[in-house]
Amino acid sequence: MPRYRLTLEYDGGFYNGYQAQAGLPSVQEAVETAIFNFCGERVRLQAAGRTDTGVHATGQVVHADLDKAWPARTVLNALNAHLIEEAVSVLDAEIADGDWHARFSATERRYLYRILNRPAPPSLDKGRVWHLKKTLDAEAMHAAAQVLVGHHDFTTFRDLQCQARSPIKTLDQAAVSRVGEEVHLIFASRSFLHRQVRSMAGTLAEVGAGRWTRADVKAALDARDRTACGPVAPPQGLYLTGVGY
Repeated sequence: MPRYRLTLEYDGGFYNGYQAQAGLPSVQEAVETAIFNFCGERVRLQAAGRTDTGVHATGQVVHADLDKAWPARTVLNALNAHLIEEAVSVLDAEIADGDWHARFSATERRYLYRILNRPAPPSLDKGRVWHLKKTLDAEAMHAAAQVLVGHHDFTTFRDLQCQARSPIKTLDQAAVSRVGEEVHLIFASRSFLHRQVRSMAGTLAEVGAGRWTRADVKAALDARDRTACGPVAPPQGLYLTGVGY
């Protein structure tokens, strides 16, 4: 039974998150339906991570076990043909080793958070960025973000409904830079807590706006208290950009 590794791109604004849910549109359901329409097999996809409602991906990785050994290019083209009405595309398909797992073999997950930082609201990127009018200090945001890098208890930046066994994670990278009219926040870690990235992005935006300082971010982290977190950034600016193996 060959295992196929698929790299997905999707607009999360059309779905109630990645994970299949009864009666609600999801990325997982869309791809599983495409597989069924292609080869008649009912499969359960395994994903590197579950993105929330409204969160996008340019590099989500999933795997599916099929009964028949199809050429990877055939799988790629067939699934995209059956996804033509969906906001999901298969960017790459390849046959993986049988013990490789999209979730458990992952060693890094990378996210991008986009803030459109200008007076005018988005038109072309509506639903794909967080719009903030007040000019943000990206350099101050970057300096404050370094407080979060390393091995910490991230309870402050953890959603109350998070099901992870431990709030302790290692954040490998937190970088903030201005790219034209946008401020980009990049985060990398082996794994993240539920809504951790959005919580950190919202808090760092407070620094950029001059309402928080680097010391405030450190105090919030050290508090290990969800109520110490800044505003949680909305989902539409967040992208899962890649998974490392």
